Amino acid sequence: MDKFNRIIDYVRISVTDRCNLRCRYCVNEAFPYMPHTEVLRYEEIIRFVRVCAELGVTKIRLTGGEPLIKLDIEFLLKEINAIDGIKDISLTTNGVYLGKKVRQLKEAGLRRVNISLDTLQPERFTYITGVDAYKEVLDSIEKAKDMGLNPVKINTVIIRGFNDDEILDFARFAKAWDVEVRFIEFMPFGESTLWDSTKIIPSREIEELIRKTYALAPSPNSSKGPAKMFNMVGSLGRIGFISPVSTHICKECNRLRLTSNGMIKPCLFSDTEFDVKQLLRNNASDDELKEFISRCVREKPERKHEIGLVRKCQKSLRNIGG
Repeated sequence: MDKFNRIIDYVRISVTDRCNLRCRYCVNEAFPYMPHTEVLRYEEIIRFVRVCAELGVTKIRLTGGEPLIKLDIEFLLKEINAIDGIKDISLTTNGVYLGKKVRQLKEAGLRRVNISLDTLQPERFTYITGVDAYKEVLDSIEKAKDMGLNPVKINTVIIRGFNDDEILDFARFAKAWDVEVRFIEFMPFGESTLWDSTKIIPSREIEELIRKTYALAPSPNSSKGPAKMFNMVGSLGRIGFISPVSTHICKECNRLRLTSNGMIKPCLFSDTEFDVKQLLRNNASDDELKEFISRCVREKPERKHEIGLVRKCQKSLRNIGG
C-alpha cells in the first residue's frame, strides 16, 4: 500500500526497448536502443516478480518495445506463471508476430492480450508504422480470440488530424468483431515533433461522437484499471476510454513499472525512477529487495504532474515500456 492508501498489486514489465515497427509518434533517434548488457535478463525478471509476489503483487503485464521479438519469451511466461501469488499474466503487443506464437504463449500461461492498432486502413497502417503488416495484425486478433484470450483488447491512440476520422470505424470494429477497443488520449512523451497539445482529443469528445451512432451501456471495469468501460448494445463488443491527459485517473492507479534496463518507475508521467538492477546484479538479499521495492511504492505521487507543451516526460514510451 502506498502513502495514499492505494493497493499496488500490478507490475508492468518491459522486456525490451526494441521493436519491429517504426511508428511515427514513438521512434526518435534521440533515444537510441539500450546495449544488450543493460537489459534485464530473464532470471533477473523472474526473481523480481517472485519478490513482488511475496509483497502482494498478483498481476503482471509484459510490454516492450515489442515483447514478441524476444527469444524464448514463452519461457519467461511459463516461469512467471509458476510463481505463487501471480494470478494474471497479460501481454501488450503490436500484433505482427502474435498469430504465429499465440498457441505457445497460451500454453505458457498467457491469460489476456492487448494489441496496439491505430488505424483500420492498410495504407495508413504502413504509413504510421513503416511496415506493411496490417493483414498479420488482423490475423493475430482472430487467432487470439480463437485461443480464448478474451477479451481481446485493442489499444488505439487517437490523434487529431492523424487518425481521428476512424473513430466510428473502430467502434464498428468493436461491435462486429466482439473485441474491446480502448481509446487512449495522445500522451506527451519524448521529443517527438508530432506531439503538441492541439492534437489531443479528449475522451469525452470521442464518446459523444460514438453515442450519436451506437448505444453504449455503462459496464464495470473487470481489471480495476483507469479505463471507463461501456458495452455496445447488441453485441459482445465493448468500448473503453483511458483519459490520462484530460482527467486525473491517479486515484485508481494500482501499478508500478519496471523498465527493460531495470529501473522502477512509480509514475508513468514522472522522470523519477529507481535502479533495482544494481541490487539484482550485486546479489542483494530478498529482504533488501523487498525494502527497496516498498520504498519505491511509497514514492508514488498522489497525482501526476500537470503536463503540457512545456512539461513532458523526457523518455519515449519505447524506453519506459508501453
